[in-house]
Amino acid sequence: MENTKSEPYFVFMNYDPQYARLRSEQKKGTSDELDLYLSRKHDELLESTLEPGTYRRTMSLVIVDGFAVEIDEDQASKLRSAKGVRLVEKNQEIA
Repeated sequence: MENTKSEPYFVFMNYDPQYARLRSEQKKGTSDELDLYLSRKHDELLESTLEPGTYRRTMSLVIVDGFAVEIDEDQASKLRSAKGVRLVEKNQEIA
């Protein structure tokens, strides 16, 4: 039986030299290029790993090359084994 309850997860990517270059140049006024690069990269990962319409990416995290996405546990497991993914962690409230 599949777990279909979507919850917020954070996905963090492995080292990417293109990200590192754009991040270092961000101080020189290229933040739009970095934002666009990460948005495309994160969308491509999701599109190649998960079924369309079954997830919702809510934001890219520019400072760490990661993103937030609403998915279920089965989808989180798929992302954990995807190429280029370092960590997939469920968002948890701190009491």
